[in-house]
Amino acid sequence: MKYTILLMGTFLSQLCSAQYHYPATAEHPVVNDYFGTKITDNYQWLEDIKNPEVQTWFKAQSDYTNSVIDKIPNRDGLFKRMKEVQEMGGDSYRNITQNGNTFFYSKVVKNAKLSKLYSKDATTGTETLIFDPETLGKNTQITSFSVDPEGKKIAILFSKSGAEVCELRILDLTTKKLLNDSLSPIWSEFSYEFTADGKALIYTKMSTGDLNSTDLLKNMKAMLHQIGTSTDKDIVLASREQYPELNILPEQFSDVSFSDDYKYIILRITSTKSENPVFYAPYSSIKDKKINWKLLMKPSDEITEYHFAGDQLFFLTHKGAPNYKLGVTDLKNPDYNNAKIIVPESGKVITGIHHSKNYLFYALSDGISQEKNQIDLRTFDIKKIPLPDGVNTSGSLNRRQSDDILCYNFGWLSPYNIYEYNPSQGIVSKSKKFDVSGSYPDYKSLYEVKEVEVKSHDGVMVPLSIIYPKNMKMDGSTPTYITGYGGYSISYVPQFSTRLSVLLEQGVVIAIAHVRGGGEKGESWHESGMKTKKPNTWKDFIACSEYLVNQKYTSPSKLIGNGMSMGGILIGRAITERPDLFAVALVEVGMTNILRNETTANGPNQIPEVGTIQKRKIYKP
Repeated sequence: MKYTILLMGTFLSQLCSAQYHYPATAEHPVVNDYFGTKITDNYQWLEDIKNPEVQTWFKAQSDYTNSVIDKIPNRDGLFKRMKEVQEMGGDSYRNITQNGNTFFYSKVVKNAKLSKLYSKDATTGTETLIFDPETLGKNTQITSFSVDPEGKKIAILFSKSGAEVCELRILDLTTKKLLNDSLSPIWSEFSYEFTADGKALIYTKMSTGDLNSTDLLKNMKAMLHQIGTSTDKDIVLASREQYPELNILPEQFSDVSFSDDYKYIILRITSTKSENPVFYAPYSSIKDKKINWKLLMKPSDEITEYHFAGDQLFFLTHKGAPNYKLGVTDLKNPDYNNAKIIVPESGKVITGIHHSKNYLFYALSDGISQEKNQIDLRTFDIKKIPLPDGVNTSGSLNRRQSDDILCYNFGWLSPYNIYEYNPSQGIVSKSKKFDVSGSYPDYKSLYEVKEVEVKSHDGVMVPLSIIYPKNMKMDGSTPTYITGYGGYSISYVPQFSTRLSVLLEQGVVIAIAHVRGGGEKGESWHESGMKTKKPNTWKDFIACSEYLVNQKYTSPSKLIGNGMSMGGILIGRAITERPDLFAVALVEVGMTNILRNETTANGPNQIPEVGTIQKRKIYKP
């Protein structure tokens, strides 16, 4: 372990003392006027990815980056250790479902790289390989899958080398062969589902699969595909063009699904915003030339999740309740303002609702720990599920057929475990069918976890998780890695990471800033890091970083700041506002230039979260 600590110290000292000679970047000034504020941008020309000059620039930057990284000593040893720790884990399971007496799931076998599709007999435990995605080509991956009601076919969403634009195929479970049907392009996060008779699929189709097109995530359509027919004959169930009365924006997604009893088809007009308009119609209307969609909920109802149970509608809302409340109303005549509240707002945030045949499940979270509870849909009786302490999530094995669920428990220093649970029996048992046991070191005996709150720039207390070696010297000499996110009401809950565990082995302190924009303290916490209040996100991050320095965990010359995706705003603004505070900044596929974001394919979709340059009061804090 000594050499790895030396590696990090050497790496940071090199970064601090290095004299960088970056490849030259040409400046082509463009002046943009934002409501009287003129900003000169010298680098808009780099947005044209197809420009040979831009491609040459990227190549030069990449080559230079690699030339610097290649000089860091002992990188091979670090990479070797990462592989060793990764190999300590067991098999990894995803999308476990059950149909009758058969389980279906994708699994990455220990030490393998890609998942394959398997089935398992629930009685005998016999496992069968159903499909190896690499029979379709190297690096073909299974993104998700859906089993038809009779368990005779599986729809599988495939991607190439992790691409987000995917292709949907159908596997015949009797012949183990793929049918000729090919549905694409489909975004990796979109849902799809078989009809009740298993003869058709509903899905959301993108207008283009061209990653460089500004129409990449615009004007999508909800479709119905009859299996065995040409996609040219697919029926549009909802779209901006064919259903103008729905007022679908170009950047919104039309997501369709069926109620559990197949009485209704449900349309949700989605975006990065959770509070979306939802419509429904009788299931039989999928045969109509045009569906007469009925509005069920408006964005102003502030409902983020819901469940159809017969003619009852269960819903989760933060309207008048920043920590959320869970209610029920009549599906055909909903009255959200006077609905029966089953779980009222409390000091903990209600999140993560899902259901089985007769039960609804929800979590109560304080942002760090998360307990699971069940509601009997027939009596409204509530019961806490007796799971171990930590973060607990769950998922139904088959919401239409049974009440069996799987629960997942994990923490900062605890690799996840799977537990089986039936709400009518009330007994939790560690799963033997899906064993994920590994051979990791006893991290709890080696490291401490401290949960603190840090005063931010405006006096608001911000949660900060700190993981550090036991008996470390608090003299500011320890390299420290701090990360955060702060977007879309997503909570950065404790979760074991093999990558970060390797940093811990090097003697590095790991810190997670639970900044505003996330959901750790409910919707008000989220809204305090949105749009014109977005500066709170990076100022919270700066305050947490300063705390680590002031408490002698580390010093600025040894502090590494990180942000990914929406976290790009966090780290990007933190280092421009306080460049003296960080030795290293790691930006992973980060969103960093919000002024130009709306010109990108995914830009307009982010407006509900970050605001728009088209409106003065939302553009500038």
